[in-house]
Amino acid sequence: MLVLSLDSTAVSASVALVRDGGLLAEYTVNTGLTHSETLLPMVEAVLKMTHTDIDNIDLFACNAGPGSFTGVRIGAATVKGLAFGKNKPCVAVSTLDSLARNIVNCNGIVCPVMNARRQQVYNALFELNDGVLTRLTPDRAIAISELGDELVKMDKPVYLVGDGAVMTFEALNDKGFPTILSNERLLHQSAYNTAIVALEMYKNGQFVTDVQLAPTYLRPSQAERTRAERLSPDSTVQ
Repeated sequence: MLVLSLDSTAVSASVALVRDGGLLAEYTVNTGLTHSETLLPMVEAVLKMTHTDIDNIDLFACNAGPGSFTGVRIGAATVKGLAFGKNKPCVAVSTLDSLARNIVNCNGIVCPVMNARRQQVYNALFELNDGVLTRLTPDRAIAISELGDELVKMDKPVYLVGDGAVMTFEALNDKGFPTILSNERLLHQSAYNTAIVALEMYKNGQFVTDVQLAPTYLRPSQAERTRAERLSPDSTVQ
């Protein structure tokens, strides 16, 4: 099965082409440019370099959240556009599920964290034992301090990955909560991981059409929160 996968849920962007679990090509950039500028050219480059016709893709996948609201929307919209009218299955992968696959050669707690602003992170906890990854919590938005209270109870090494890893590491280790910061290459999303998770989900019947594919948000956007605050009876915002 030929899978085209992409991720644009944080600052970096990643596109991969995977055949039956084997990596054919992966293109990742971390330039800070908007994903509306970079994502489609990256897809086109991967297809061109591998001499692959878009009509030959069997499965389309993207990390559909959590993450940057704009990035999540761009990723989902790009996949919907690429798959439109092709009658091919699509898979919406949790960004945190994908990030957790960055850590493979150790045992302990894998802790993906994405910057959710306001001293919060998007997070889920996973346990890794001899290459087997087990989810311990659902995807959630959680205060870094609250996450620290959970991690301090763990009796295993805690590995941080994701664009919120550095800020989480600094905040928790300063307070005596020991965590392990992954190296730079492992901090960022990998569309290859997205494809691997998507293949597993597809085999379990967890796929949708291009029309049904939708982003996943764990909390209202900043604009929605600001509007709610303005409409609150206790609001002092004018």
